[in-house]
Amino acid sequence: MKKVLTALTAVTALTLTACGGGDADDSGLVQSGKLTVCATVPYEPFEFVKDGKTVGFDIDLADKLAERLDVETEVLSTPFEGIQSGTSLDTGKCDIAISGISITDERKTKMDFTDAYLNDNLGMAAAKSDGFASLNDVKDKKVGVQAATTGETYAKDKGITPVQYETGGMMTQALMAGKVDAAVGNISVISAATKADDKLELVETYDTGEQLGAAAKKDNTKLTEEFNAMLKEMTASGDYDKLIEQWFGDEVSDSLSVAEDAKG
Repeated sequence: MKKVLTALTAVTALTLTACGGGDADDSGLVQSGKLTVCATVPYEPFEFVKDGKTVGFDIDLADKLAERLDVETEVLSTPFEGIQSGTSLDTGKCDIAISGISITDERKTKMDFTDAYLNDNLGMAAAKSDGFASLNDVKDKKVGVQAATTGETYAKDKGITPVQYETGGMMTQALMAGKVDAAVGNISVISAATKADDKLELVETYDTGEQLGAAAKKDNTKLTEEFNAMLKEMTASGDYDKLIEQWFGDEVSDSLSVAEDAKG
């Protein structure tokens, strides 16, 4: 997800102390006793509501981090524009943003990222019956993208005037309903749509080298370090690979996994 706005000036960094690999003082959190997480809901399979509860790959990671800090998780559904600009973090709306955020040099000037927790190149999905083979086939068609994302930027760079949707869920729903002819976005999201609807297919992928990370306010190194330590523990135990398979399936799990890098 890529687009950068001017963020507010970062203020005093959140201070967390940890001992014994998981006990932490939560006095610097936005809410005492809670890890407040900004996420754009729905963005299936990262975060979405099921049976009245917010679930997903990102939410499981947030819960693991909260468990490590010995606090509870509170998820705030937040427009992605506020997340990717750093505004939601700088204004103290949340402690950390975990919402399928692509790590970019521009965003690094506004927030601090954790180690990458997912490889996530871009791709295009469309109806099998349309027989599209590449982006060239849809330049005069309706192509859905999530606004303020790298998918939108990529489509525009390829000469497409895309149809913008506020969330990834709205984008994939539009594709399933035939409101757009194709959708360009991260493989993790559009492949989930193709699994949910067998009339759709992943037409092609684009090796953009994108990786996703969680983000904290500038200089909040304690929180990002806790996340990185948690990720290494999860990869060592095999819990990370289990989550990848649970939320994304076997077909794309190997291409999405950062397990080997996290172990290093």
